Amino acid sequence: MGYYSSMTQDEALTILKTGGNVFLTGEPGAGKTHTINQYVRYLKKSSIDAAITASTGIAATHIGGITIHSWSGIGIKSHLSKYDVDAIASREYISKRINRAKILIIDEVSMLSANMINMVDAVCKAVKDSSAPFGGLQVIFVGDFFQLPPVNRSSQAADFAYDAQAWRDANPIICYLTEQHRQDDAPFLELLSAIRSNTFDALHIEHLEGRKIEAHEAPENIPKLFSHNADVDKVNADILATLPGQAKDFHMHAKGAKALVASLQKGCLSPEVLSLKAGAAVMFTKNNPKEHFVNGTLGIVEGFSKNDGHPIVKTREGRKIDVEAMDWSVEENGRVLASVTQLPLRLAWAITVHKSQGISLDSAVVDLRQVFEFGQGYVALSRVKRLSGLHVLGWNQRAFEVHPNVLEKDSQFRDSSQIAQNMFADMKEKDIATMHDNFVKAAGGS
Repeated sequence: MGYYSSMTQDEALTILKTGGNVFLTGEPGAGKTHTINQYVRYLKKSSIDAAITASTGIAATHIGGITIHSWSGIGIKSHLSKYDVDAIASREYISKRINRAKILIIDEVSMLSANMINMVDAVCKAVKDSSAPFGGLQVIFVGDFFQLPPVNRSSQAADFAYDAQAWRDANPIICYLTEQHRQDDAPFLELLSAIRSNTFDALHIEHLEGRKIEAHEAPENIPKLFSHNADVDKVNADILATLPGQAKDFHMHAKGAKALVASLQKGCLSPEVLSLKAGAAVMFTKNNPKEHFVNGTLGIVEGFSKNDGHPIVKTREGRKIDVEAMDWSVEENGRVLASVTQLPLRLAWAITVHKSQGISLDSAVVDLRQVFEFGQGYVALSRVKRLSGLHVLGWNQRAFEVHPNVLEKDSQFRDSSQIAQNMFADMKEKDIATMHDNFVKAAGGS
């Protein structure tokens, strides 16, 4: 592993404020979301419109935005003809929204295919009537390619966002954050870094050995992460069956076009039929700041409301919540095209690694014995905040392997980040301040 000096959040912020295109990356806990939120606050203060988007609805809720699919008007399309691009660009709602924006932020970009990046670029160019990358918007990609890759049904080869022609044309400055804001657990951070740099060895195995348990030793009521859906469903059903009483079923309601509904059901973390009993371990699947829960909040069903039969969940923090159904929807032109309605809950004795992406857990039981995909082990381990919260049932060799393409690309990203850091370090403060002022003026800010 090469040695790199650490790009701080402040240095990345300085670069973002110049108006250049940026790829903001780094390890879990390095502060990517924090940096973006700081930049968004700065833009608001300067009266500059930013489009805040993400690859998934879950990620979008973390940054107070909407999905890139919805923002761009592309929806669930996987291909855009010239006619499609023109049709989207001529929709008043989409056109106004894109024209208003001066900056486009795309969070969790690792989960988008190269094709999706190219489609967003095509729509922005058409709306802005400009051949500049993304129609001249400052584009900020945020994410970590060591997370699970985008699902690519058409071929076996991984198709990463950075392979897109539009990404190359945008030629983003790389800001690789390496500061750590979870310094209370150096061995765990070192273990995760070793997987990223392909230097995972016997010493790291030793740390994991110290967290290894037998299945019967697993602490109760904390999530178990498995690589396969079948294991998750079996564990949840088996444990639910051991609880006394009759299960109460909550059915998902759907409205709208079949294909859109199917897409929403696939993305929704709540199941179509949710069976609950008092004593069931559950996880919230949506953010609701007003009710003080987020996607990933854990709790136990204490019982059911006498008034409406809703489950009453007591969270880990001791808060009691009367859980009501919520909507997951696809909107266009301010109109809801499809929606599914369900309780924002799922059984949480077990969950797949894929579904765990984007959530942060205090503790988890992790089974890495049947890991089959690059990055799965890394994602599972990095969901947990510290080593003391990790309980491992076992692993196979693939659990500590990351995608070879990503490994090679990561090395390039780190080198590019170092070059950017050196370049800005050599610049005079007054020249950087002038660049910042010029960008605010060019973006119509004040």
